[in-house]
Amino acid sequence: MTELAPCAVTEANSRGRKIAEAAPQGRGEFQRDRDRIIHSNAFRRLEYKTQVFVNHEGDLFRTRLTHSIEVAQIARSIARRLRLNEDLAEAISLAHDLGHTPFGHAGQDALNACMKAYGGFEHNLQSLRVVDVLEERYAGFDGLNLCFETREGILKHCSAENARQLGELGERFLNNRRPSLEAQIANLADEIAYNNHDVDDGLRSGLITLEQLEAVPLVATHLQEVRLAYPDLPERRVVHETVRRMINTLVTDLIRQSESNIGSHGLATLEDVRRAPALIAHSPAINEQQRELKNFLRIHLYRHYRVQRMSAKSQRIIGDLFGIFMTNNALLPPQYQHQAEADRARAVADYIAGMTDRYAIREHRRIFAVEEVPI
Repeated sequence: MTELAPCAVTEANSRGRKIAEAAPQGRGEFQRDRDRIIHSNAFRRLEYKTQVFVNHEGDLFRTRLTHSIEVAQIARSIARRLRLNEDLAEAISLAHDLGHTPFGHAGQDALNACMKAYGGFEHNLQSLRVVDVLEERYAGFDGLNLCFETREGILKHCSAENARQLGELGERFLNNRRPSLEAQIANLADEIAYNNHDVDDGLRSGLITLEQLEAVPLVATHLQEVRLAYPDLPERRVVHETVRRMINTLVTDLIRQSESNIGSHGLATLEDVRRAPALIAHSPAINEQQRELKNFLRIHLYRHYRVQRMSAKSQRIIGDLFGIFMTNNALLPPQYQHQAEADRARAVADYIAGMTDRYAIREHRRIFAVEEVPI
């Protein structure tokens, strides 16, 4: 086994768990975190939560589950090359979307708008809430009782107001400190995965074309290589080969630039990482190409009228459900009715955020449809 770098997270320098437990047998602490995440209810529900395309629109489009697995694979590969803790990078990657609403970012925006007067809604904070509070699998504690560094990595963004309520976990947002390099890897692996699979899914859906993507340097370079090397290759395989090469370029560049950044800062401890600027990064040239790809996807895919129509429908579903549950909490399932006695808005948000796409659609029909819908 490769020796970890001095700046990596290890069980020796970890801040541990909120509730002390006996050491795991036959596996490490961060492997235990990963296993608890995989066995959680929230992780299984990701299979039916959308990325860009709502779940019933096609069997081959990415879901939050397949996305999280792709992020974990990329993160492990990068962490291994940088001699960092790949079990931690994997655990963070698998957990980072546990708090996401149904219907992707449209669902999050809708629920945040509904919760504006009640503290707002942010999926990173909700992911943390899932692993700290909402999962009910263990006799000795609520949530999954994950290690501090796993929980820290899940929390990618946080306002100062929310950070003050999180104690030790929120300190880095108030003191301008960085999370572990493993957390930084998971963050960038997330971007690599979703940009590239959105290209793949966008092409599969027919909402964008290869001809349009020829104007995007990061795509065009690899597309031209594939067409020159394989002039008779069917278009679907051209797409797969192009996306595969794009991911390889981005991962290789990230490793090379991050190695340089880490070396130039002479990191000797995990505390050095927290004091340094963000060190896991792309080179300036590739970073610009990533920016151009994101801009293309925002204009041509995320704002496509068919995506916008589904987003509008999704926002209406979430708005309607939030409104009716706030008006009459007797319509909530029993466990949420009990929670609503203390904080109705947060109970409603927890219930809606935990829904899959198809469950949210079905729940809306149950409550609002005139015709009979099976309970």
